[in-house]
Parts: sequence; C-alpha cells; structure tokens
Amino acid sequence: MGASSVLISGAGIAGPALAFWLNAAGFKTTIVERAPGLRSGGYVIDFWSVGYDIAERMGLADDLKRVGYVMLELRIVDARGERVAGFGTRVFRELTGGRYVTLARSDLSRLMFEALRGESEILFGDEIAALESRTDCVEVRFERAGARSFDLLVGADGLHSNVRRLAFGPQHQFEKDLGYVVAAFEAQDYRPRDDNVYVLFSEPGRMVGRVALRDDRTLILFVFARNGEPLPPALDLPAERAMLRKSYGAEEWECGQILDLLDRAHDLYFDPVAQIKMPAWSRGRVALVGDAAFCVSLMAGQGSALSIAAAYVLAGELAKAGGRHDEAFANYEALLRPFIEGKQKGAERFSAAFAPKTRLGLFFRNQVIRACAIPGLAKFALSRDIADTLRLPNYSWPAFARAAE
Repeated sequence: MGASSVLISGAGIAGPALAFWLNAAGFKTTIVERAPGLRSGGYVIDFWSVGYDIAERMGLADDLKRVGYVMLELRIVDARGERVAGFGTRVFRELTGGRYVTLARSDLSRLMFEALRGESEILFGDEIAALESRTDCVEVRFERAGARSFDLLVGADGLHSNVRRLAFGPQHQFEKDLGYVVAAFEAQDYRPRDDNVYVLFSEPGRMVGRVALRDDRTLILFVFARNGEPLPPALDLPAERAMLRKSYGAEEWECGQILDLLDRAHDLYFDPVAQIKMPAWSRGRVALVGDAAFCVSLMAGQGSALSIAAAYVLAGELAKAGGRHDEAFANYEALLRPFIEGKQKGAERFSAAFAPKTRLGLFFRNQVIRACAIPGLAKFALSRDIADTLRLPNYSWPAFARAAE
C-alpha cells in the first residue's frame, strides 16, 4: 500500500465518515479537532440521497430513525401567525423511498463519530499550525501535540477550512458569497409549539422559522439578506445578536419574544451563506473533502449528505489504488465534480426562496409553495432536486471481509 497513515482535520461529519471507511480499508487514521469535544447546537437538516445510503451501509439506519424527526408540513405564516401557504412533506418520502429524515446536524455528527468505535486516534482541543507536503509524507506541526508526519492529510474542516488555508491559500480565493446570513439557536419551553411542522415567517429579505424538538426544545432559524453590506471578518456573540436585532422587527410575528431570547442563547450559530469553488480538491499529499472542498451552502439542503458521499468515495478510491494518492485523488474528483457542480448551481437558483428580497418575490415564492400542495405537481416540481442521479461505486473493504470470516 502506497500510503497507510492519514491525518484528518475536522470531527464534524465528513471527517468521522472518512475515518470510518479508511479504517475499513486498512488505513491508520488520526482525527484532529480544535473544539474540546463534539459540537452541539447548530441547525436541523433534511437528510436523504446518497448520504443516507452510506449511513445505512455504516449500520446507522436505526439510529437515524431514533434521533430523527418525521416532518409532516411546511407552513408559511403571516404576521398574525395565520397560514398563507404550505404543503405536506409526504412527497419527499415518496421521492426517496421513505429514506428521508430530519435531524439535528450535531446528532448526525455524533452518530458518525460513534461509528468509529475507538478505531481512530482522536486529538480534541488541537489544530494544525503549519504543514509541509513533501514527496514522501506530510509534516505537520500541531498547536499542542508538537510535530508529526503522516502519509496523507485530508481537510474535512468545513467552510472555514484551516487545511485549505494552509495548503491552498486564503478563503477569499475560493469563496462565492450568496449574499445571505444564517443564524440558529435552541430555545427551551418555547410557545407556541407545533410538532413535526416547519413554521416560517418572511418579510422581504429576511425569514425566521421554528421547528419543535424533543425535550420541549425549539430550534429558531434566521436567514436574512445582507443587501450588499460586507460581513465583518470576525464577529463576537454581542455583535451577532446586534445584527439580528437590526435585521428583524420586534413587532413582526413572534420576533419580539424570539429576540428577547437571544441574550440567553450562548450556542448561537452564525455564518454567511457561501459556496466553495476550487479548481482542484487536492495538492500533493493533501486533499479536501466535504464543505472544505466544495461547500454547496445551506440553500442546497444536502451539504451533510454530499460530505458523507465524498468521504466514502475518497476512502474507496484510496483503497482501490492501494494508497497511491495521485491516482486516488484524481479519480475521486473525476467521479464527483460534475455532480457537485450541478448541486451548487441548484443552490444558487434556490437561494432566493429562503428570503426573497421583494414583496413580489415573496408573493411568487408563496404561489409556488401553494402549487406544491396540488397532488402530483409537487413530485414533478421537486424531483430534479430530490431524486439524485449519482450512482456510488462499490469498493472492497478488507476490514469488513475479515469481520465476516
């Protein structure tokens, strides 16, 4: 085998998924994560497509059903809380053969991590300070763990990838800003409460919604347009709260009580809506996977699933190539790039649907949503973006073969 040890930066979703499959292929994996432990909070995601297929292959089907939610309705409301548009979500389950679940992104991350079962070395509370990709290895200097060498390094560290910055260049070279900001936090004992329903309220350029979670928790989600205003490079929690208060009127819908809860929201997720577009996903012995390589943005609705699929393919190509990284990296990109670029284009088309910037845009969006309530029409309208055409290769996994003996 050409390469045997792989350092993975990031313990979110793509990182543990990649480690799982690399372990199955016989590689020795190490994960470094700058957070002191697995992250909580964030937002909920709809999980389906090829990512769901791979999670099933990892033995996580029952866990997905256990921690997930079966959402029944998307409901658009006006300032008085009255329904103005919406549709049932049965069509999503029909288009995916029932393999569709809504769950917290942090719960999916935890399931991926737990699937490793102690087979990877984990370095929490640390990150890569410097790296050098040589012809025979990658030399890495950690902030805390000192210097070490690995055969390969994979950045699975998200939109703001540290590995991408160190190995490829600053983020602005590869980032396409879609002009929106997303924020989310969890509230306890929030009322009103609508189980298994996405409740959304929109005004031009801004949307706020809520989703009821278990244990009497409610996820609050904001998406708002920046209208050409640059986002400061680093915002602290008070500045993020101030930007949300500036963007939402306290007299609108439930925004007053939601904004009052911001001071108690210490796990506030706040990030620009952006895509990553790179000319190549690898350089030498360093590769990128998931959002670090090709963030499709929140607007695509499939970021986590695509990250898991990319991790599977990258590990499978490394296994098939016997660790010859040049061959494996080239095949990994050739298999996925056309599909990923199609998803990125779809996300750009869909981005305005979250928070249309004009009254006319809101009216048109609501008319489309109303039309999706017509039997058969929703399936026709959504099939292109829901039903994936990507067919995953089948790879050989030596660890699975040994376990079956």
